[in-house]
Amino acid sequence: MHRNLDRLNGPGRLAGVDLARGLAVLGMLAAHLLWTGEVAEWDEPSTWTAIVNGRSSILFATLAGVSIGILTGGRRPLSPERMSTAWARIAIRAGILLVIGILLIVTGVPVYVILPAYAILFVLVLPFTTMSARALLFTAAGIGILMPFLQPVLNELPFWASNLGGDVALAIGWNYPFTLWIAFVLAGLGAARADLRVKSVQIRMLVTGAVVSGAGYALAFLPAPGEGLYWDAVWTAAPHSSGLWEAVGSGGFAIAVIGACQVLCRVPAVKLITLPLRATGAMPLTAYSAQLVAWAIIAAITFGDTSDLGGFRELEPFWPFVGVTLLGATVWAVLIGRGPLEWVLDRSTRSVGGSASRR
Repeated sequence: MHRNLDRLNGPGRLAGVDLARGLAVLGMLAAHLLWTGEVAEWDEPSTWTAIVNGRSSILFATLAGVSIGILTGGRRPLSPERMSTAWARIAIRAGILLVIGILLIVTGVPVYVILPAYAILFVLVLPFTTMSARALLFTAAGIGILMPFLQPVLNELPFWASNLGGDVALAIGWNYPFTLWIAFVLAGLGAARADLRVKSVQIRMLVTGAVVSGAGYALAFLPAPGEGLYWDAVWTAAPHSSGLWEAVGSGGFAIAVIGACQVLCRVPAVKLITLPLRATGAMPLTAYSAQLVAWAIIAAITFGDTSDLGGFRELEPFWPFVGVTLLGATVWAVLIGRGPLEWVLDRSTRSVGGSASRR
């Protein structure tokens, strides 16, 4: 038990990153299970739950970049030999994530499973892992600003309207298009290269992310340069739109949240209070997958149909799911340690690279 607690609370652990992951997991759960509405109105508290829409999954993707940054050296990229080993391990993890994602899709639960998109992004980001923090952040910004102008064209390709196209879209997680979402992963990778342990970096992330996010959402209210469906798709901050101002606003929001969590977890009392969230964030794959499997089982027993979203929401499962997730993750992390699916990922890659040092 003491060893597992030391693993969660020790100086070698980025507690704020775990906290941010825990928030992202619960945010995605809220987006799935609550009637949240489309837009959060800051002068209307009853709409604030809508903040989870889109932002939670983008935070999840940005944190994936942070994880890859840690796996590939943290502040300094690994040497070429060790980087090759890290690439192989990440590629294997991507393959396992793709399989798990497809299995979750097969359950018929009516959500867009993010894991296939994760798997593709894990592979696409590998060539960028040798870059510096500055280069990564500028590249992320460039993609985040340019791709929303191309994404509507890609989304309207005739292929997606075919039967095969629909299946492929699910299998590759096109609701989280890798063509744009690579920007969020690169931003997270850049944050890891900037060294998330340094207080000044954490504060810059919080302040810069908040300013960028506020600017993105504010600029969305300006008139678009043109009219028609194309500009409606580009000039928007709507959740899951892949619009310009969603990319800027929600991307900045993710960076601000990670910075804020790192700052907060510098305070021992905060680390103690947030242990259940951090335990959940230490096993995000297990927590995310277990929620969807439990949803499928309950819906199948109750309705005989796993695809009835409205019926399942009417059961008001959100808070029971939150309670079980936090309690289960905490007990498992304290008594056993690494989450079961995280253990599978670790074991599956342990033999790669032989005696090479592991991070």
